[in-house]
Amino acid sequence: MTKQLFAVMAAGMALMAAAPALAQQGGSTVTTATTQGPILAFSVSEEVRSRPDQATVGAGVTTTAPTAVEAMRLNAAAMDKLIAAAKARGIKAEDIQTSGISLSPQYDYNNQGNGQPPRFLGYQVSNSVRATTSKIADIGSLLDALVAAGGTNIDGPSFGMKDPDAQLVGARGTAIKAAEAKAADYARLAGFRGAELVSISEGGSFGPNPPMPMVRMQSMDAAGKATPVEPGRVSNTLTLNFQYRLVR
Repeated sequence: MTKQLFAVMAAGMALMAAAPALAQQGGSTVTTATTQGPILAFSVSEEVRSRPDQATVGAGVTTTAPTAVEAMRLNAAAMDKLIAAAKARGIKAEDIQTSGISLSPQYDYNNQGNGQPPRFLGYQVSNSVRATTSKIADIGSLLDALVAAGGTNIDGPSFGMKDPDAQLVGARGTAIKAAEAKAADYARLAGFRGAELVSISEGGSFGPNPPMPMVRMQSMDAAGKATPVEPGRVSNTLTLNFQYRLVR
């Protein structure tokens, strides 16, 4: 075996010896190959649930006509009524946004079993808007007004917070205190005097209630009662990533 080969093997063994040794338990990682002390890395998550302060609903109209031009014209007239109804309920123009317009030919395929080609029926247009409001208590009445104005496709409501980050002010302090306690516990269990904070990074996710599926609505009930809507609570999860150095 040549001296060069011995040199390569020796270098490889030295790199292996210098590689960090990792111990993982409960989502935490301790890196032992450091000159100043082992590094402990883990994450702490805090969930905050609050009553929502805004809601978004979707409403649309579907029209069919023999020609594409006529289908679009009929749909535009129907959507004008729908948007006017939303504004009449106090929805500002900047809080109303078109979410989708589709135009497609329609065919009757029932005669295909007899060898006949599908029969052309006309063109169908679907148009929908999304309206956002802070008047949570009026969502049911808003939905009823949109249906009364001709809306047939209702989507939502979905609830959320205008400023999700404001929910997390207290959660940050709670997460840091939890991290300090966890790091101190690891230090004690590993035989160290304590733990020094090295770094913090933040991540998180906002979890509004899932929107209701699109449904076709007729109108409010015979007694004139508004559609019941329960906003519940929305959640915002804060995740802080910590690194602590264990010290003797």
